[in-house]
Amino acid sequence: MVSIENITVEFGGFTLLDRISFVLNKNERVALVGKNGAGKSTLLKIMAGLQQPTHGNVSYPKELSVGYLPQQMKLSNHGTVKEEASRAFEHLQKMERELEELHREMAERTDYESEAYHRIIERATDLQELLQMSGIHNFEAEVEKTLLGLGFLRSDFDRPTREFSGGWRMRIELAKILLQAPDVLLLDEPTNHLDIESIQWLENFLATHANAVMLVSHDRAFLDTVTNRTIEVLLGNIHDYKVNYTRYVELRKERREQQLRAYENQQKQIKDTEDFIERFRYKATKSNQVQSRIKQLEKIDRIEVDEVDNSRLNLKFPPAPRSGSYPVIMEDVEKRYGDHLVFDKVTLTIGRGEKIAFVGKNGEGKSTLVKCIMQEIEHGGRLTLGHNVKIGYFAQNQAQLLDENLSVFETIDEVAVGDIRTKIRDILGAFMFGGEASEKKVKVLSGGERSRLAMIRLLLEPVNLLILDEPTNHLDLASKDVLKKAIREFDGTAIIVSHDRDFLDGLVNKVYEFGGGRVTEHIGGIYDYLATKKLDNLQQLELSKSPATTGRNTSSPEKEEKPNKREEVANEAAGQKLSYQEQKELNRRQRRLEKQIEEAESEIETLEATLAAMEEELATPEGATNTTMIQNYLEIKKKLDRIMNNWERFTLELEEFTR
Repeated sequence: MVSIENITVEFGGFTLLDRISFVLNKNERVALVGKNGAGKSTLLKIMAGLQQPTHGNVSYPKELSVGYLPQQMKLSNHGTVKEEASRAFEHLQKMERELEELHREMAERTDYESEAYHRIIERATDLQELLQMSGIHNFEAEVEKTLLGLGFLRSDFDRPTREFSGGWRMRIELAKILLQAPDVLLLDEPTNHLDIESIQWLENFLATHANAVMLVSHDRAFLDTVTNRTIEVLLGNIHDYKVNYTRYVELRKERREQQLRAYENQQKQIKDTEDFIERFRYKATKSNQVQSRIKQLEKIDRIEVDEVDNSRLNLKFPPAPRSGSYPVIMEDVEKRYGDHLVFDKVTLTIGRGEKIAFVGKNGEGKSTLVKCIMQEIEHGGRLTLGHNVKIGYFAQNQAQLLDENLSVFETIDEVAVGDIRTKIRDILGAFMFGGEASEKKVKVLSGGERSRLAMIRLLLEPVNLLILDEPTNHLDLASKDVLKKAIREFDGTAIIVSHDRDFLDGLVNKVYEFGGGRVTEHIGGIYDYLATKKLDNLQQLELSKSPATTGRNTSSPEKEEKPNKREEVANEAAGQKLSYQEQKELNRRQRRLEKQIEEAESEIETLEATLAAMEEELATPEGATNTTMIQNYLEIKKKLDRIMNNWERFTLELEEFTR
């Protein structure tokens, strides 16, 4: 369907993509993976026709339709939710108007035998057939079904789009793209603004309705459920795997290990050959053998090992100025939008140094309460900030507020004041914007790079209250871990709004649950909270029906009792408490594996020394003709390979225990 041929993308001497080629076929659902800034979003833009490569081209059939959802887009403020979603059928509505005009013209004309009249009839017939095949008469039902699937209520259909948050308006844009039913869907982080119900609906839609899909996502479970092929973008090149994400991770590891073993064996062979050449180069009696070895060396097809991108985010928040003992105190705080109650009688106290989480379904008021703390919106009740509280705020749309015409350095330079200006280059380098990357324009940055750039602003002035609203939305998995470590080590107070259970685990010591117009406090970490709620994961919380969401497209109790595949994976990851006997057995197996690894390593060392000695003898004329020695050498080598395989198996099993 879509053919990518030798695509190269260069920015000011920097090569982002280097002569990559692949074909996206019908019914393929491809995961595009790689670090932030690797070129994933750029590749999607090129495939969507929104950006031209430096070299190479994209080929696809003339009638092929493409739907593209970017990470950031300009959202419409006009019309209602249903009207905006219905714009997906504008081309069909235009065809309807043209057909009506043709019918009117045919009724008025009398030149029935003319060529022009026959052309009108042919055009009207074609349009009639196209409209019948499109199912335009059912488009309203399709619009409603899609909007309900993405989490909207029927009561939302006639509400103006400007009343909705950026996340909900992104859902409208996603609905428009899905309703167009394009031949190829290109989705860049489609789950960033979706709760679990909507993610599951999207999974089912892509699995059952989509023709060809290529998507970027950092949601592993979503990738596993949706995709059947994985393309990794690494250091300007691609590696293509015809499997889902989890299997790709396994194969990538195996492939690199095989490459390393083959490379090491070849390097040893090359060294042995070079040593032989050097040793006997000037001996006339060995000249034929030396020349033979030189030719052998020239013919070797050199094995290359895939490069590894070792660039890593280095994040550490500056020391927090000391605040009062209680940075945030609320008493009976409430917020309404007209007749709609967001939350009521919120009473809570956040102590200095606490790391807390706001959890709950979308639309339950998490970001709204954050805005109240930021004093951005009015509210009822009493909300007091403690002594010397300095807030650092990262909003969901923070990355979208950056000036696209500025460079990375200019973006930071214009807000930095005082002594920190002397450290701008160091800070940019810590965030992987070192060297030429600091001169990149914001408009060419990926969503993850923009998030990192917005995060730098938090470092420019020491704060003691961090408020992070979905900070991991555009970050790759490695960057998530670095951010988590930085927050854990931050000596101030932190409020984190997130759906990401793995990110919150081990990070927060208090959880506030939003639902039904109430905010409920739970002491302890995220797993303590889940245990209290008798849930296995945050997904189940999001699937549960709260009083505030009556009428939403929620699962029935019978359905909720039976965990789906996504939940089972999460449950397995969460693990269960083991009995004493089970734990004892696991410890015994672990010790046995450690002993087996130790014994294997010792035997490998002995055999390698034996082979090295034999290789020296075999290099002599006498040894080269000694068939017994050659046979022994081959048998020992086979034994070494067998023990190496055992060692690898033992090591992998042990890694499973220590994860």
